[in-house]
Amino acid sequence: MGNVDRKRDFTSPSLNKLDQKEFPTSGKSEKFIQFLETEVLPFVEATYRTNTTKTIIGQSLGGLLTTEILLTKPTLFDNYIIVSPSLWWNDEKLLKVQPCSFDSNTSIYIAVGKEGEVMERTAKELYNKLKLNKKEHVKLFYEFLENKTHGDALHNAVYNALDAIFKVEKK
Repeated sequence: MGNVDRKRDFTSPSLNKLDQKEFPTSGKSEKFIQFLETEVLPFVEATYRTNTTKTIIGQSLGGLLTTEILLTKPTLFDNYIIVSPSLWWNDEKLLKVQPCSFDSNTSIYIAVGKEGEVMERTAKELYNKLKLNKKEHVKLFYEFLENKTHGDALHNAVYNALDAIFKVEKK
């Protein structure tokens, strides 16, 4: 089942007039994050056999949402896979948010394809910002998928991210 209104659920409020015009239902990510935290995650844990490791994957506006969760509620998930995040949203305000500290072993994988100057620059800026504040117990990865575009970067990025995050050293 797909999301009913990803523009509403995956974006924070924007002061940018063009954002407001092109995405009139936007700005309710805080409510959606609360829904994930209070309803979706408890439902999954109660319904399915799970372990304690939680991973979130987001691409495009989903990457924007995943970045917002990482920066504001970093303990909600253990692993963050952020692909081609739409960090241009709201005049790139999310890049100005100071990350909360990570209390546990956290893995963060950021990837972007050949998607134009803004998408490529902001993904790299997010990586550099996190790298500056990186603690020893945080694993941080960045990948530029030069042969991929916004439409086809996701599958390669997720495969590479899972391989990097869950890599088992061969003996």
